[in-house]
Amino acid sequence: MSNVSALNLPAHQDGNVRDRVSPEEWEVRVKLAAAYRVAAQKRWTDHIYTHFSARVPGPDEHFLINAFGLLFDEITASNLVKVDIDGTIVDDPTGLGINHAGYVIHSAIHAARPDLQAVLHTHTRDGIAVSAQKDGLLPISQHSLGFSGRVAYHGYEGVALDLDERERLVADLGDKSVMILRNHGLLTAGVSVEHAFHQLHFLEYACNIQIAAQTAGNAELIFPPAEVVAKVEQQAKAFKDGNSPGVARHWNALIRQLERTDTEYKL
Repeated sequence: MSNVSALNLPAHQDGNVRDRVSPEEWEVRVKLAAAYRVAAQKRWTDHIYTHFSARVPGPDEHFLINAFGLLFDEITASNLVKVDIDGTIVDDPTGLGINHAGYVIHSAIHAARPDLQAVLHTHTRDGIAVSAQKDGLLPISQHSLGFSGRVAYHGYEGVALDLDERERLVADLGDKSVMILRNHGLLTAGVSVEHAFHQLHFLEYACNIQIAAQTAGNAELIFPPAEVVAKVEQQAKAFKDGNSPGVARHWNALIRQLERTDTEYKL
């Protein structure tokens, strides 16, 4: 895996983070920290090696990402690192810097797709297993059918350390917001943290189902007919909209569940 980023890293600022950011930025920080904590509960982590990011509201091209070395269940609203599109760290309360591979992937999408406010990337066992299959995500479950026609694929080029990979990653993503990184993992984006997480929930579960079905002895898989696939594509269109009531309901339920055992993400 990559080392701590060699990006321009000024001394981290003193003082309370909440006092020096806008209310709008603080709200995004809290949501992104919650996404990290929920992902930790779901065991969607690769120790310290994956990353979620969110655009900072306002005119500056800044986004928030995890400090390299913290576990997902250690992320808080205050210890997220703020970085600009060019890789200069704007505010790093921890002094740990960021994972350069995370910068390469997330900066590519934030720079090219201003419509997407959050980008989530995982290295889960089943997500990587599906990414390594030639046919990718199979239309064999209600969960996977919801992604029919909506998944982009990006070929593996090694650990994402080369800045020129950003152009190819963005070209492969196109106008989609869900991507399977071949031999690597999963990526979802959204118009909000909640929207990106909603998509990741269903994509991760679709991969779980696929791997479980494929390992069930010699059972033959059933593929729904084309007309059913088309029907589900239409039914799933509502979930492409980050303002769907279903996205908000799902997120609110996740937060209620998280706060039964963990409220430190808001610090």
